[in-house]
Amino acid sequence: MKLWGGRFEAGPAALFERYSGSLHFDKKLFEADVIGSKAFANALESVGILTVDERNRIHAAFDEMLAEAASPGYFDADDEDIHTFVIRKLGESVGELSEKIHTGRSRNEQVAADFRHWMKGTIRAVQARLESLMGSLLRLAEREFGALLPGYTHLRRAQAVLFSHYLLAYFEMFHRDWERLQQAYERTDVSPYGCGALAGSGFPFDRDAMAADLGFSGVAANSLDAVSDRDFALDFLYAASVAMLHASRMAEDWILYSSEEFGFLEMGDEVTTGSSLMPQKRNPDALELLRGKTGRVCGNLQSLMMTLKGLPMSYNRDLQEDKEGVFDTAAQAADSLEVLTLCVDTARIRPEAMERAAEEGWVSAAALAEMLSRSGVSFHRAHQIVGGIVLASVKQGKKPAEWTLDELREFAPELDERARAALVPRNALENHRLPGGTASDSVRDAIAAAKSRLERLEQASSEQEE
Repeated sequence: MKLWGGRFEAGPAALFERYSGSLHFDKKLFEADVIGSKAFANALESVGILTVDERNRIHAAFDEMLAEAASPGYFDADDEDIHTFVIRKLGESVGELSEKIHTGRSRNEQVAADFRHWMKGTIRAVQARLESLMGSLLRLAEREFGALLPGYTHLRRAQAVLFSHYLLAYFEMFHRDWERLQQAYERTDVSPYGCGALAGSGFPFDRDAMAADLGFSGVAANSLDAVSDRDFALDFLYAASVAMLHASRMAEDWILYSSEEFGFLEMGDEVTTGSSLMPQKRNPDALELLRGKTGRVCGNLQSLMMTLKGLPMSYNRDLQEDKEGVFDTAAQAADSLEVLTLCVDTARIRPEAMERAAEEGWVSAAALAEMLSRSGVSFHRAHQIVGGIVLASVKQGKKPAEWTLDELREFAPELDERARAALVPRNALENHRLPGGTASDSVRDAIAAAKSRLERLEQASSEQEE
């Protein structure tokens, strides 16, 4: 069944029909299309195109379709797309009455409305995954509070931090991701119904009522823009790509930290695999897959940008290519965040290995230089003094704790009994007491604040679902 045809003497070639068909992927929009068509039936009744009885018959047929959609093979059909599939199914139930459902409606606005409706639910699902992940990070931060981690720059040991402080860094990233998705949601939550093909509808529909019926918070301001706008899809793809970038960074950390060379943590059996040849292997496959899927998700963003970059106003069939990448990103992002949450929940932390690595390195060097500066030594000279101690340690193979006070004072007479205490990593991290720092009290406050922020996000999600 075609929604067009009077203008043509012959139908499209079979090759072109195969080339242009989209039912195999846009069937994901089935529920959104049916719900949107039910709302449109209400609008048609309000302007006298449908009687109340006709509207009710159409609604009943649509409800029956929603109930049958889970049946095996339900979508095994050769329809052009999900929209013609739905109309055909409606015709099988209500006969000629189905031909009225498209009165005053363009497939351009229908596609845009379906896509936006579907994406709203998708964004909420990804936000829920982020909330779960943030909750797991906070639980781990509380459970392992006090564990000391050598913090890195350039993948070289830099300064001591609490492991909880490290986890909170990722909490902040994922919190921003939730906010980006929220912004994407708000820009998606706009109804294009009533915009027609491009110029607006020729029927006196109440656009606000149509939007409210579909759960949209507002209506598109310009009909040309409404049918050709896919910024909301770009917004989602960007937000999801950044979330995956953050997840990939964490995956990279944990792949390293769980290796024999680091030994800071051990991944659970639930997210690791073995080798078909080497019995000793315990591979972090879940995290490696996540890292790999990030490129795929970022590629979907680039793909849609290239699709949109040269389109003339307003609707063009190129926009059929907007969906597969979005569908794929939605699935990969949701699954990846859920897998990363499982990784966090099942990991076993090895705080003794972390602290040993911190004690063997010079993560307290900056703290010693700062101690000298507080005693009146210029920071430049303090930096030179501590750098000399580090160089001597490297040459002599000495660890920070192995220096005696008398030996340290040979480098600078200003060094006193506080110097050896400053070289202890656990003491050094307490030097960072400002908000956002890694001192114990600061991190406790940060965990409490993060828990409150997460509760607000979860409350907001709960209210929006209602």
